[in-house]
Amino acid sequence: VRLLESGGGLVQTGLSLRLSCVASGRAFSRNGMGWFRRAPGKEREMVAVISWDSNSALYADSVKGRFTIYRANSENTVSLQMDNLKPEDTAVYYCAADREWYRLGSEERQYEYWGQGTLVTVSS
Repeated sequence: VRLLESGGGLVQTGLSLRLSCVASGRAFSRNGMGWFRRAPGKEREMVAVISWDSNSALYADSVKGRFTIYRANSENTVSLQMDNLKPEDTAVYYCAADREWYRLGSEERQYEYWGQGTLVTVSS
């Protein structure tokens, strides 16, 4: 099983980036998926998670109204649209898949499958 992120890079404050994650090796159409991030010197934190059927999503307070998570089960992908980026969004962003079906989890320990991460740097 492999999760592969793409779309990171260097961007100026106020601009947008879209992160994508494609899963291979198994389908995650019944698993919640999400994006987490680790900023320099900080612990990894939940950014956004989405339910298996896309009916529910949770966002960190710091990104509400700026980030949108969505998924395409037919393509085994999950994406994160990041708008109005701020320097404090600078981090390595990780894609993850929940170990259980039909659950929307916001805790890192609930996620078993992880990508290698993609770096997002927002310059001021």
